[in-house]
Amino acid sequence: MNTPTTALITGASAGLGAEFARQLAARGHHLVLVARDRARLEQTAADLEQRYGTTAEVLPADLTDDAGVAAVVGRLTDATRPVGILVNNAGSSLLRDFEQNSVEDEKEQLRLHCSAPLELIHAVVPGMLERGAGRIINVSSIAAFLPRGSYAAAKAWLLSFSRWAHLAYAARGVTVTAVCPGLTHTEFHDRMGMDKAVAPPWAWLSAERVVRECLADNLRGRATSIPSKRYKAVAVAARVLPDRLLTGPARRPK
Repeated sequence: MNTPTTALITGASAGLGAEFARQLAARGHHLVLVARDRARLEQTAADLEQRYGTTAEVLPADLTDDAGVAAVVGRLTDATRPVGILVNNAGSSLLRDFEQNSVEDEKEQLRLHCSAPLELIHAVVPGMLERGAGRIINVSSIAAFLPRGSYAAAKAWLLSFSRWAHLAYAARGVTVTAVCPGLTHTEFHDRMGMDKAVAPPWAWLSAERVVRECLADNLRGRATSIPSKRYKAVAVAARVLPDRLLTGPARRPK
């Protein structure tokens, strides 16, 4: 078991974020839970504290908003309450094609997946380097390897940045890992209104498996984590197959 520290998790009220919170709490870590919905955060925090005997601080914040990002930056830079693990998990996607979305929606997606993680990492890294220890997990996607529109492009940025940050900081005690899951059973696709029947049952992973394999890879000092052999094969295929074969099934509404 690792020495307990404080983990700050964005998008922590559901899906992968809630699963990261559960598994880190089970390992004895204290938590700072970030999401927009205060009521869900408070319920999640209460459940985790009761089940695992840890402490779970609630920090409601919208990471597409300057004030929300500033609130989380403020918590990450509080030297009296250091954060030893940062999980950048908050995310969303757009169901329609790029030209059908408003530019405001596209910019909001880019902010959530690229700008906000950059600001949070920039806030937390100095303290981690000073202490000579820290862990950062960025939730990217297998889409980062594929030509899948602006969402995939944003996730590709996060993957590339994570790989660089790991090279830059691992020797100084800070491990940075980008996790690139494929289709995962969470609320993510339901919130965007996508018909999940476009993908076969075997394509779906459990949130428990994604987080478990990611945490193991992060502890091993790996810059990239791709849960399951099937999605590792997708990443390998993406290097050699023509783009036209890699676009995947078309999204469709429920």
